[in-house]
Amino acid sequence: MYRLLPLVALSSLAGASIIPQQPLAGSSNPEAPLISDSKELVSSSALEAHITKENLLKRAKQLYKIAEEGAPEYNHPTRVIGSQGHISTIDYIYSTIADLGDYYEISNQTFDAVVGNVFEWRLVLGDTEPESVLPFSLTPPTKNKDAVFGPLVLVANDGCDESDFPSEVNGAIAFIKRGVCPFGQKSALAGKAGAIAAVIYNNERGSVSGTLGEPSKYHVATFGISNEDAEPYIEKLEKGKIIPSSAYMDAIVSKAPTTNIIAQTKGGDPENCVMLGGHSDSVAEGPGINDDGSGSLSLLEIATHLVNYKVNNCVRFAWWAGEEEGLLGSDYYVSQLSEDENLKIRLFMDYDMLASPNYAYQIYNATNAVNPTGSEELRNLYIDYYESHGVNYTFIPFDGRSDYDAFIKHGIPGGGIATGAEGIKTKEEAEMFGGKAGDWYDPCYHQLCDTVDNLALDAWVLNTKLVSHSVATYAASFEGFPKRTGITARASSELSLYHGPKLVM
Repeated sequence: MYRLLPLVALSSLAGASIIPQQPLAGSSNPEAPLISDSKELVSSSALEAHITKENLLKRAKQLYKIAEEGAPEYNHPTRVIGSQGHISTIDYIYSTIADLGDYYEISNQTFDAVVGNVFEWRLVLGDTEPESVLPFSLTPPTKNKDAVFGPLVLVANDGCDESDFPSEVNGAIAFIKRGVCPFGQKSALAGKAGAIAAVIYNNERGSVSGTLGEPSKYHVATFGISNEDAEPYIEKLEKGKIIPSSAYMDAIVSKAPTTNIIAQTKGGDPENCVMLGGHSDSVAEGPGINDDGSGSLSLLEIATHLVNYKVNNCVRFAWWAGEEEGLLGSDYYVSQLSEDENLKIRLFMDYDMLASPNYAYQIYNATNAVNPTGSEELRNLYIDYYESHGVNYTFIPFDGRSDYDAFIKHGIPGGGIATGAEGIKTKEEAEMFGGKAGDWYDPCYHQLCDTVDNLALDAWVLNTKLVSHSVATYAASFEGFPKRTGITARASSELSLYHGPKLVM
């Protein structure tokens, strides 16, 4: 059991001031704290040399033991927020950093997070159960957590306006097409119209499931089905046929306190911070040793060895809570930043899933054209590293699926690397990286089998060295990297399909 150290109360995490000491040798900021000259300036080669497969694997095995603490409540290992597995994960991270001495200013940020769990569900439309049916995350239960009965009623257009819902929806199950607006908006409008449940069918091939997002008193129990399953029902409803149906959902949605952990070097220019993060939580369905044990443990390992070096710019590590519930921790953190504290963060680097077993070396395609200036320079650092090591890489969308989202929306340059989640590896990628074409990059994504055995150690070691390189590069110098001039983001006006790992629209 880890020693739970007293956590620091914090009103604005990034705003926690570091008491000025003597100027750092060579720093342009006379207020920068002094780091002993007996330590050499951090370099990529020096920091990377500390990274070993043995140390990473040891941490992964320890994290799995921690996940097992969630079993009494969930009947299997998990580190979902609110579980003992996540509480002990936070304890482990905090205690590990605290045991390193006074190199870091460590603090916590507690906030109320929305949590939900679906225990059982059933949907019968007419005399059949659609094979593709899935419940939405953060769905409320059906009334009294019991089966409800009513006709299936087709909603006009996309179900994004009150006028799309005919009066017949009252006391019925609303049948709504996916598209245009968030799932939560569709569910709430169905509830306002008096629906007893809602079914959202896909507007493209394949099943659909996502999250309703921030709870609303109007939300109703909401299911998703595929376009293929929906077509026969749509045809019957358009011909005026009545489809008696029933829905059952046993689910809970509640709020619970959880905690972000932040560790910032006491040395280095506090006006120019290198920031990086990974998330400390897993989904309820499994232990999350790759997602995001791999990223969060890489940060912990690097933070452990960074203490051997001095830095010219401060380095700020973050372990976010509630990423799996919709980027809750990182959203809250950025929302609490004053403009002055925002501008001290020169860039944010996101490290989520670095060891997928059927991996591809993926770089977020973060360009300056649609993201804060500096995002492309960070992207190019990853490109240069892979190319210098003779490693193939591929670009993936910078589409709001991880904790960089709030940063780029508030003008902070961002980027990161990953090895893939539920996406399908192509034949071309199998030729580039090895592995199996046609399979998920991580076949255990969001499942019980995301254990220590689910880690590609070779990819994890290389990517942790790349993370070390990114830290060392900017901790030593921001020469050539664009300066922050304001907090207005240059971002696309198009709504993202994601805000976190689940679809939102």
